[in-house]
Amino acid sequence: MDRAALGIVAPLVRKDLHLSPSQLGIIFSSFFVGYAIFAFLGGQLADRFGPRRVYSWAMGGWSFMCGLTALVTGFTSLLLCRLLFGFGEGPMNATTNRTITNWFPRQETATMVGFIFSGQTCGSAFTGPLVGLIALAVGWRISFVVIALIGLVWVFFWRMLATDFPAQHPRVSKEEARMVQESRATTKPVEGNDDKLPLRSYLLRPSILALGFSLFAHDFALYIFLSWLPSYFTDVFHLNLKSMSFVTAIPWLCGAIGYLGGGLVGDFVYKHMKNAVLARKLCAFPPLGLAGISLLLVSFTTTTIAAVALISVAVMALTAVSPAVWALEHELVPARHLGGVSGFVHLLANVSGIVGPAIMGFAIQYLGGYSAGFLLGALVNCLAVVAIIVLVKTKPRAALAVPAVAG
Repeated sequence: MDRAALGIVAPLVRKDLHLSPSQLGIIFSSFFVGYAIFAFLGGQLADRFGPRRVYSWAMGGWSFMCGLTALVTGFTSLLLCRLLFGFGEGPMNATTNRTITNWFPRQETATMVGFIFSGQTCGSAFTGPLVGLIALAVGWRISFVVIALIGLVWVFFWRMLATDFPAQHPRVSKEEARMVQESRATTKPVEGNDDKLPLRSYLLRPSILALGFSLFAHDFALYIFLSWLPSYFTDVFHLNLKSMSFVTAIPWLCGAIGYLGGGLVGDFVYKHMKNAVLARKLCAFPPLGLAGISLLLVSFTTTTIAAVALISVAVMALTAVSPAVWALEHELVPARHLGGVSGFVHLLANVSGIVGPAIMGFAIQYLGGYSAGFLLGALVNCLAVVAIIVLVKTKPRAALAVPAVAG
């Protein structure tokens, strides 16, 4: 919600602060500079200090910066605010993947990635009506204060309820905690499990770079939509702010379906194939290809209904990719380096956030519209399909042991 809010009120902010499309694109992209840097650092911090503390620091920091957005006065102050906001939110995905490693059995990885990450698209869906209506009623600045307070309330409950490991939680039985631990120890990672290998030895391997590029493609289109979709509907199809706020919710709700469905299908395939890496690959590259085709068609559409439908398909396909890619990391690297590798992959992915929204801003101002950005997104998705197929090598695994849970 915090990340999507600026996109929803962008037509108002652009007018109020006298920003050009290229300036607004640079502001959208500035968030991802800090976000990409702290994606990597946040993953290492989660490995060292645990998800409970890192998530508390991250959510508290980005909620504070979100609230400060209400005080910006122009291009420079908004640029700085978004940059610092990105620092706070950067650790989110890597810390989430570290939490999944600690808390859930290996065979449920994609399901939990899909379920947890679906909160991102649900948040983006709710942001449209919530932020849009608040902005219409009392101004866009107040909307940032409201959603910042929601984040701080979350931190309070997270500190009360969360622990780093199941064994530390009073409501988790010893049998369940042991089941999770044993499921993580049953399979040797494809990229090796040598205790002497440092984190850096994993980062530049072709398979890890391929995962980073696949999430780059995934994020490139999603971040363009996140930043520019509200303006696209108001500029191209002339929707008013109220109508746009509800229309933008549709693709993000489809994105939640993609996360959930991708996770469930991914783990179903995983449990019925002997080759773990191949199972994850088969759930990663087909939706990437579908997303590329949808983006290609969006660039030629001329009606609101067709645009909403194609963008919804693209978002649903892209979010279905995510559980498979994040789960692939669990098969390729040992658990002790998962936060660091996840952070590095997330860093590579979020370079797309630095370039994508800015490219779209310049395309709108100098290349005649939004189509160039959509076409580039389609090309990037096609290249990511090739990268996953060619660079992520498969290897048969031992049979998966699923310990029973007592009670």
